[in-house]
Amino acid sequence: MANETRHRRSRNVPVEKQVEEQEFEERVVQITRVTKVVSGGKNLSFRVVAVVGNMDGKVGIGIGSAREVPIAIRKALLEARKSVVEVSVINETIPHEVMARHDASKVLLKPAGPGTGIIANAAVRAVVELAGIKNILTKALGSTNAVNLARATFNGLRELKSPKEYAKLRDISEKEVFKGVAREVEQ
Repeated sequence: MANETRHRRSRNVPVEKQVEEQEFEERVVQITRVTKVVSGGKNLSFRVVAVVGNMDGKVGIGIGSAREVPIAIRKALLEARKSVVEVSVINETIPHEVMARHDASKVLLKPAGPGTGIIANAAVRAVVELAGIKNILTKALGSTNAVNLARATFNGLRELKSPKEYAKLRDISEKEVFKGVAREVEQ
């Protein structure tokens, strides 16, 4: 009940006030004109895919649709700000390799050494750059639809765990995560 009343109240609040403003960089990945055929003809609208991030481990993705491009962009950015998640970034790259998917798109994300840069297509690059990752190798497998690739990349970044998190899960030290658990040799 409390959630329902909270949502009703927020409808009357201006769009800009619904999400508290933080310093996020915004990027529009794609603007597509879509048509819906109805009995009276065709209804035109625009679909926008947008990404927001603070270039320091936080990133969000959103999709907005409206009859006018500026309104669609505003909707997409609002949704992106609402979906912001924390991403594990170590030495300007990701902590480990991950394969992520969304619908028919799969994305392989691999950590890279310093100076490699971002090897990715436009949709994946936007998500990764705004997350604050500067060195990464990616490969798009399956469908290369920009929406699905951006969402697959977002899913992959959400799956990442830092070495501290793995150490806590296994009840070992962070050093043992990298070096392996020392076992005593029986003689």
